[in-house]
Order: sequence, then C-alpha cells, then structure tokens
Amino acid sequence: MFRDISFPEVLEKQEKENHTLIDVRSPKEYEEATIPGSVNIPVFTDEERAEVGTLYKQVGKKAAKQRGLEIMSAKLPEFITRFQEIDTPKTVFCWRGGMRSKTAATLVDLMGADVNRLTGGYRSYRQWVVSFLEKEDFKPELLVLNGNTGSGKTILLKRLADEGYPVMDLEGMANHRGSIFGQIGLNPSNQKKFDSLLVDNLLRFQESRFVFVEGESRRIGRITIPEFLYRKKEQGIQLFIELPVEERINNILEDYQPWNSPKRFMEAFQLIRRKIHTPIAKEIESALTEGHYRNAVKLLLEYYYDPRYEHAADQYPEERKVHLQANTMDEAYQLVVDWCNSRKLTSLT
Repeated sequence: MFRDISFPEVLEKQEKENHTLIDVRSPKEYEEATIPGSVNIPVFTDEERAEVGTLYKQVGKKAAKQRGLEIMSAKLPEFITRFQEIDTPKTVFCWRGGMRSKTAATLVDLMGADVNRLTGGYRSYRQWVVSFLEKEDFKPELLVLNGNTGSGKTILLKRLADEGYPVMDLEGMANHRGSIFGQIGLNPSNQKKFDSLLVDNLLRFQESRFVFVEGESRRIGRITIPEFLYRKKEQGIQLFIELPVEERINNILEDYQPWNSPKRFMEAFQLIRRKIHTPIAKEIESALTEGHYRNAVKLLLEYYYDPRYEHAADQYPEERKVHLQANTMDEAYQLVVDWCNSRKLTSLT
C-alpha cells in the first residue's frame, strides 16, 4: 500500500537517493506552477479535467467519479507504462492530495512499484515554500553583476554557472529580461513558479560562501523578489561591468532580436515614450517603424536607459563598488574571474 509523506520527508528522500516527483495534475496546472524537477503524468488532460469538474458542479460527485473512471480506464495501459519507464522510487501529487493522486498511487502500487503520495498535494508544498521564504535566512555573500543595459550580465552569469560558480539567475527564474521589452518572445513565470525555483536555488547554495546574482529592481516582470533577498542583494558587493556602447548594442540585438516581433516592440515602446524628449521619441519610433533597430537601440540607451541606470548606481557606496572595464564579453568574463581569484573565491566553493 502506498504511503502518505510530507514535503520535508520528500526532501530527505531526495538527499539519500534518486527520487522522482510525479505531478498528476493537468498539463495547464503543471505549466502554471509545479515542484521543480517533477515529471508530469496527468490523470486528465485539460479538457477532461474541465469536463469532470463541470459534471461535479452541475450533476454531482457520483456522476463526476463515474466519468473520471471511464476516462482513466481508456488510458490506463499508457498511464502505467509511463510510470514504469521511471525506475526510481516515486512520490505522486495533485492539487491537494485528493482523488487524482490517490488513484495514481493506488494503480502504481498495484503494479508492484515503490510509490508515495504527497500529503496535501501541491497546495501543501506551496505553503511550505511561503513558510521557507518567510524565514529570511540565506547566509552566502551575494556578488552582484551590475552594468548599463546591454552589458551582458546574463551572458556572464550563464558562463560562470557553466564553469561551476554558484549562480542564481533571477531573470531566468522569472523568464523575463527585466525591462519594458523584457517579456517579448518569452512566457514569463508567475509568482508561484518563481518562488518555487527560487527556493530550489536557495537550498542548493545555502552552504556556499558566495553566490553570483544580477543587479535587479524589486520587480522582474510580474514577479516580486522577496524583501530579505532584495535587501541582501543591495548590501552585496556590486561588480559594475563597463563595455563600449557598440558591444552593448550587439548584445541587446542578439538577445531580443526585435525584427522577429516588431509590433510588440512598438507597443512596449509606447509605454515609455512619454518619458523621452519628444523629438528623440519620434526618431526612435521612426527607426522602429523602418526596421533600423541598431539606431533605435542606441537612442534608447543614450536617452532613456543609461541616465536612469546612472542614477540608480549612485545609490551604492563606493566601498562596495568594483568597476571592471572591458572591450569584449570575453574580457569582461576574465576580469570577473580574476577578481574572484584575487579574493580567493573559486568555482564550486
């Protein structure tokens, strides 16, 4: 018989063995927010879930259960096969530890597989996440990559992570680049998904001496960074990357590729147009309309982003600033690594 376990017990199991979490909710629920690292093997598709839910509300529990049984019976062989392809101990969960996870756990248990069910489902995990973030306890020193827009901070974070340095990519977790144009071409995370990914990172690096992050405002798209982490970031060492304007423009064009979403770029620009001197705003709009993106980016940097960034940079005391001037991204990366070496901060610390 399967056993109900709490999420802290799941963490203990994951520390001791290769343990798989299986989310049996619908694909839409899974996409909106899940436990990081979990696999989606849904009991119902989005449409089937809606159908059963409607029956429950309009006809009653018995009719909904009967329809659910019919749907599940038809897909049972495929469902069991997908579970059998995972050769590790398993814990299944649904929204609140109800019928879907009970059905899945019972079926898998009958097949002789080792399976547990998460007590309270995803909702109990979400409560655990909220409680974890309220503790405001993260010991590593934060090394904050700063620099004008286009300075390649995200590029540097990814390269540092590839080399084994402890890195928390907040924009990556938010799936948003942090600017008014930041969600174009992306599917931004909601707060629940961001919080889950953040807690996963905080647990992973809690014993590190330091962690690299990118300089961010309190909000990244739709999500908000927890106050304790934002405060710690503001108190960290600020590494200011200084690159030539042309190199920054290259980074921006490569990352955003505005020619793929010209309409959305124009819509986003309209949100900040009134904050830019009218003749310049007209010139930027004309450049966007005509597809002269390099010129549009250059004007946006000069007349909007750079002045705003300089004001924000002035808020940090000089003793916590480190200025790293480079001509290329390779040089910028090497300067960061050299600075780490000078502080005896090595990768895999």
